[in-house]
Amino acid sequence: MKIRQIAILGAAVVALSTPAFFAAQAANEAPAAVAAPAHQRLLPLEGGRNFRDLGGYRTTDGHTVKWGMLFRSGSMVDLTAGDLAYLNKLGLKTVCDYRDTGERKAEPMPWAAGTGPTVFADDYSGMAIGLMPKDLSKITPEGATTMMATSYPMMLKTFAPQFKRMFGELLAGNAPLAFNCSAGKDRTGVSAALLLTALGVPRDTVIQDYLLTNTYLPEAMKKAKTSPNAATGQAFLSLPPAVQGAFMRADRSYIEAALNKLDAYPGGAMGYFKTEMGMDQAQIAKLRAMYLD
Repeated sequence: MKIRQIAILGAAVVALSTPAFFAAQAANEAPAAVAAPAHQRLLPLEGGRNFRDLGGYRTTDGHTVKWGMLFRSGSMVDLTAGDLAYLNKLGLKTVCDYRDTGERKAEPMPWAAGTGPTVFADDYSGMAIGLMPKDLSKITPEGATTMMATSYPMMLKTFAPQFKRMFGELLAGNAPLAFNCSAGKDRTGVSAALLLTALGVPRDTVIQDYLLTNTYLPEAMKKAKTSPNAATGQAFLSLPPAVQGAFMRADRSYIEAALNKLDAYPGGAMGYFKTEMGMDQAQIAKLRAMYLD
């Protein structure tokens, strides 16, 4: 699968922003993973879209992911001046933006040129719906679910260069760091799963973090001010609600498909980190020393 074929999974989210649709999604599986009382899992941002702190998660050996260092998010286009001031106080230093060229043009980063964190992004085309049938009217909920579950494992290879860049920035100490796509669900979800796995967070917690999108994204999308390419948006809005839901929800089977692929990699997750991310055991240990308490 080419990178442009996966990108549509994130680009579609802004089109599916009707209150009724997202109210329905909020009723999906709600995980138990929540922030400790002294911290907030969802950042208190007026214009945040699924902007979450990965801190507080316990590792298998009893450590805890540091708060205020690692963030996952959707598009940041709606961040207000107050939101930017809040992120500045947090010391946000780096943003890894996984969105394609068109997504970034439609929903640009809110910082003025020469201000804010260093933003890394790759130019690629995501507007061709290569993953989907040309005749959208023939897509069934089951077919959409299969497409999503098939795409997640492919991201491990397709987006490996961008994921590797994120780990490189973290190892270089360029944090606090945030990474994002459009919804903060698919590309961001796989990236978060890799990062938490590298830090030694147990599998069930990794999945629960992914599922939090079903709790935090709907309300944010009701307030979203912009939309993606009109043609793409109309194509998705024309789909039956059940098909829309299959594409847009954070479904356990989607992230499990990626994690199962990770396990099947020669050497498992550690083999993937060494071969694709360029991180050996010493660098994994360094990453954990830097971002765990």
